[in-house]
Amino acid sequence: MADVTSADLTAIYAKPSPRVIAKARPSIDAHAKNFIAMSPFCVLATSGKDGSVDASPRGGGVGFVHVEGPNLLLMPDRAGNNRIDSFKNIVEGSGLLQLIFFVPGIDETLRVGGKGAVTTDPKLLEAMIEFGKPPRAVLRVEVSEAYFHCGKALMRSKLWSRDVQVTRASFPSISEVIHDQTALGEPESQTVVEARYKTQL
Repeated sequence: MADVTSADLTAIYAKPSPRVIAKARPSIDAHAKNFIAMSPFCVLATSGKDGSVDASPRGGGVGFVHVEGPNLLLMPDRAGNNRIDSFKNIVEGSGLLQLIFFVPGIDETLRVGGKGAVTTDPKLLEAMIEFGKPPRAVLRVEVSEAYFHCGKALMRSKLWSRDVQVTRASFPSISEVIHDQTALGEPESQTVVEARYKTQL
């Protein structure tokens, strides 16, 4: 079976309504600003100069991403695995990125697109102390587009429903998974992993 072509897509899917097209705004309006202020979590997507694509989770306290103006966001970068795939893509590639913000309990999500740059401005780092420490760097996003996604995907997944939550013990710890995959390091229990996480936030 052949892959779908562009012409096939237009036959499979109806044209989006004028309202769906119009909802893409060129800046952060009052509703988007409020949503970001309520959000403790987002996904950051970037692309590298070689065409590779990266998507990584980002989180912090509620409103950890700062809205500094209708076309400017500031996101502190906290401790992670030091692969810095996203930041390499931003500083070595086009800098173009997309963010999807989530608010627990709300099925709609907010998508923000723009161009990123990474800064270590001391004043910014000092202003974004959280978990008792400043971020290592700050992602500055020049916003070019923002729009809300409907809640169908999260409704289908029942993402916020307790009915679909699994017990943590139903899946190995990330330490055990990586040990199985690489034979490197020691396999640690979830209890040990979580205790270490809490010292590295």
